[in-house]
Amino acid sequence: MLLRLLPWPLPALLSWLAAWLLFTQLQRWMAPTPALLAACALGVLASVLGSNWWRRALIAVGFPFALALSGALAFAPWAWLLPLGALLLVYPLHAWRDAPLFPTPADALLQLPTHVPLEPGAAVLDAGCGLGHGLWALAQAYPLARIHGIERSRLLHALCARRNPWARVLRGDMWQADWGAYQLVYLFQRPESMARAAAKAQTEMAPGSWLVSLDFPIPAIQPSARLRTAGGRILWIYRLPLRPAT
Repeated sequence: MLLRLLPWPLPALLSWLAAWLLFTQLQRWMAPTPALLAACALGVLASVLGSNWWRRALIAVGFPFALALSGALAFAPWAWLLPLGALLLVYPLHAWRDAPLFPTPADALLQLPTHVPLEPGAAVLDAGCGLGHGLWALAQAYPLARIHGIERSRLLHALCARRNPWARVLRGDMWQADWGAYQLVYLFQRPESMARAAAKAQTEMAPGSWLVSLDFPIPAIQPSARLRTAGGRILWIYRLPLRPAT
């Protein structure tokens, strides 16, 4: 996403401006409260542009906070719970220790089959699929695979399933789901999640299956391969069973 490449605070300023413009336009056709909710939802979705938690929080709450300070409109006190509700729909409280909304670049996995060959019909999982960018990238790399995704957020799951009807998108906790049925599990999480992912894969996945992580390696584990993508990112490729780094 090009906006993520802009220097800070331009992503926040552009997100707040977009929310203000949406709010202003929507007030022409609807009451202020639903217009506020729509603009706040836009800000929450745009929070993916932040590179860390405090920047994502600033993007998400900047518009409603500025509107409150401006005194431009008077709302019932409960109306200011709407931004929090929109935030929790996208990032449930128990999901905040995992990655938020990190979209996989469209071309990030195109070279993966050269290192990870899969049989036609192989089952592939995007663990924490968000809006489905990883599903699409996996489908481009493995057009004959059975593509699965799992997402905990109700809102993101609904949007992802609608955007990707050709994939099987489940709603649930990626850490509670069984990874044993998959020949490849793809992750775009946080560095802090990788040790937990490795332990889960080692316990549940069959020998010869693959665990692939974009950008973040598994600490103290020897990768089977490391692949630099066209966009300069690193794919860390691990074949089960995992081996300690030497």
